[in-house]
Amino acid sequence: MTRTSDKPSKKINDNKMTSSIRDRSQIVIILGIYILMILFFFILKPNYLSYDNIMTILLATCVNGLLALGVSFVIFTGGIDISVGTVMTFSSVMSGIALNNWGLPLPLVILFGFLVGAFCGAVNGFGVAKMYLPPFIATMAMQMITKGLSLVVSGIKPIYFTAAPGYQNIATGYFLGIPGFYNAIVILLVIAVIAYIIFSKTIIGRFALAIGSNEEATRLSGVKTDNWKIAIYSLCGLFAGFAGLIMSSRLNSAQPQLGAGYELEAIAAAVIGGNSLNGGEGSITGTILGALIISSLTNGLRIMSVPTELQSAIVGLVLALAVYFDKRRRINE
Repeated sequence: MTRTSDKPSKKINDNKMTSSIRDRSQIVIILGIYILMILFFFILKPNYLSYDNIMTILLATCVNGLLALGVSFVIFTGGIDISVGTVMTFSSVMSGIALNNWGLPLPLVILFGFLVGAFCGAVNGFGVAKMYLPPFIATMAMQMITKGLSLVVSGIKPIYFTAAPGYQNIATGYFLGIPGFYNAIVILLVIAVIAYIIFSKTIIGRFALAIGSNEEATRLSGVKTDNWKIAIYSLCGLFAGFAGLIMSSRLNSAQPQLGAGYELEAIAAAVIGGNSLNGGEGSITGTILGALIISSLTNGLRIMSVPTELQSAIVGLVLALAVYFDKRRRINE
């Protein structure tokens, strides 16, 4: 009996080790490309690497980075979550309701927003694992539900957090009083480290990769894949709740019409960071690099006065190339 339980564990660890070796080499390549891109913009516009602009890039990375971290865990399993943008908005809207209508103290308001995000993720996971819905369909349904509920609950009006003095400082306050070094940046870094630990040091990361590599084999080895899928989608929703906190704090309000479209940038960041849409491989480091690439590229194009429409087209081209090279690499393996 002991021997049987050791076999799947050894196989999962072997798969993780092989994936880790591939990921390290891929991260080096992505980092090299990122450095070349920064140098390119710096040569054309030397103020690109000014302190203020670097802080602007990092602040712009925060929301997308948090969403991308959550989406990455789902992508590791071979799934997808296109609801993270509207779940982010819904969690911030419900936090606003808890503050203004229910009179909850701020710590409980923040916690409630996180729980709303995690609950939406759990519903996604239940739809995928127990109702056998394709991840795209299950999360698209959640996207539509949360988008509609945000508009209904808010009355299609912004919900302001003025009843909580200092709420805006959660994201836009200066960390340790350092000008330009926003609290949101520190929050992203801390949560990225936590995500890295969850992925690399806990059973969630091992099982996420195992499910993405071969779900049936993982299930037959004794892993309750359905339960772990629900847990992973819940984790993704929790990250969306964190993003909702940062977004609403930056705006000092919950904007019910925001959200749609954020999921595309989050998925793009994860894929550009080397996370395979087929599942079974990827890294948290790559995800953060992918989010930085998108915000740095967008910022550089903006400084060069490239039209917004063309900026989106260029980011889309970069995403297409990332997927293309991933497919080529997998074929060659």
